[in-house]
Amino acid sequence: MYNTIVIGAGQAGLAVGYYLKQMNQHFLILDKGQEVGESWINRYDSLVLFTPRMYNALPALPFEGEAHGLPDKNEVVSYLKKYALHFKLPIQFKTEVIQVEQKEGIFHIETNQGVFQSHNLIIATGAFQTPYIPAMSKNISKEVVQLHSTQYRNPSQLRDGNVLVVGGGNSGAQIAVELSKERKTYLAISKKLSYLPTILLKKSIFWWFDRLGLLKADANSFIGKLIQKKGDPIFGYELQDAIKNNKVFMKPKVIDGKNTDITFNDQTTLNVDNIIWATGFISIFPWLDINGVVSDDGKVIHQRGVTDVKGLYFIGLPWQYRRGSGLLQGVGYDAEFIVQHLKKYYN
Repeated sequence: MYNTIVIGAGQAGLAVGYYLKQMNQHFLILDKGQEVGESWINRYDSLVLFTPRMYNALPALPFEGEAHGLPDKNEVVSYLKKYALHFKLPIQFKTEVIQVEQKEGIFHIETNQGVFQSHNLIIATGAFQTPYIPAMSKNISKEVVQLHSTQYRNPSQLRDGNVLVVGGGNSGAQIAVELSKERKTYLAISKKLSYLPTILLKKSIFWWFDRLGLLKADANSFIGKLIQKKGDPIFGYELQDAIKNNKVFMKPKVIDGKNTDITFNDQTTLNVDNIIWATGFISIFPWLDINGVVSDDGKVIHQRGVTDVKGLYFIGLPWQYRRGSGLLQGVGYDAEFIVQHLKKYYN
């Protein structure tokens, strides 16, 4: 019997593990992967974060390197591995959760490695677990290479010909710019793009956000609601330059697809050879067999990660408390809050 079990050994699970260790909790982190940082290892080769090193550190361990510079995915992997080793966090890998139930106040976590029991459960699987691909993709010819952004590694995976990147987030922007260097590239977006620099007056734009209080704005504040409504800008001007130089061609929202033709919101069509779906993720917990935790529309019911079920917490959700809650940049604040809540009420 454990005091606490954490599901997920990504940045959220590691951060909460740090605080649990400070409490001398008898706890265990379960992860279905093979190693720390696996989700980062599997992202596209050219991935560079838009948040600087100074805002990518987890609690009590600095992220080494030039503070205002942007780390690549390999730096993140190295950092997360170092973090787990440095604090000797108890992680059991190759352990996939099949079902979670609560019986008489005890959580029963059934996995492919047996059943675990604990008084408290922290779900740290994060926001980037289940890729979303529109249903229309099933109507597209098998001759067209289709990859979600989580499956994309580099241009060698694609067949000859053009490519359509669907999705106007920072991942879609980076991938489109990379592909435009060697093939005709289209980028389909559902709303107008906005851009911000990564560096302003020799300092990271996030340094300025911090000074303005934007990083501390909670989800229910006026500023927080405004930021959520506007969504993330594209950080850096590489995509904007590629569009101006006719390297990336813009298309409106995709509304249909059949065979090798994609139809857009303006009723134009495009014959495609490759599609990258940079369409984000959905949060689903098919193994969570506890009522009153997930709403009918699939959203976790919580207040800053604390659910109405005694001892059950979430961490790493988008805008769980503020903008950085689902990112390296802010997950530590939520981890400290959750463990303090657990200590106060359920320890």
